[in-house]
Amino acid sequence: MSTATLTGLSTGTWTIDPTHTEVGFVARHLMVTKVRGSFTEVAGTVVVADSLADSTAEVTIKTASVATGTADRDAHLRSGDFFDSDAHPDMTFRSTSFDGDTLVGDLTIKGVTKPVTLDVEFGGVATDPWGNEKAAFEASGEIDRTEWGLTWNANLEKGGVLVSEKIKLVIDVQLAKQA
Repeated sequence: MSTATLTGLSTGTWTIDPTHTEVGFVARHLMVTKVRGSFTEVAGTVVVADSLADSTAEVTIKTASVATGTADRDAHLRSGDFFDSDAHPDMTFRSTSFDGDTLVGDLTIKGVTKPVTLDVEFGGVATDPWGNEKAAFEASGEIDRTEWGLTWNANLEKGGVLVSEKIKLVIDVQLAKQA
């Protein structure tokens, strides 16, 4: 994707609109079903530069805001077995490159920073009824959770594990242009 295909996206600082943004994930449970979750507290900024390659994104996600629809599972994810939300309340993402199709950056979880690559799709730009300029992006990728120290698991009697190591990331972001 070239800069020309980001029609309407103006330079400047954009902030994440948390009420219209979802940072989600999908894991396999028992190696046969998918469990979906998301984080309800997300904040960050995107600075769109004249040259798309010079644009940056910084995102902070509150690990205690993890939500899968099951209170016991959410509590387990917040525990030391996974995110250890008391000791590590935030996970962060800082971009290192963006070409319009691919966003590369450093993801930090539990004090461990590793590079991740996300495929990006530009959704467009619109003005809401109150005159605010908004932009939307979708991003997706896959990580191995064990690389960040998220290693808890249980072996299954007939082989396999309870929770997949590979986690799909599914992100829908709405940005608001700052004046």
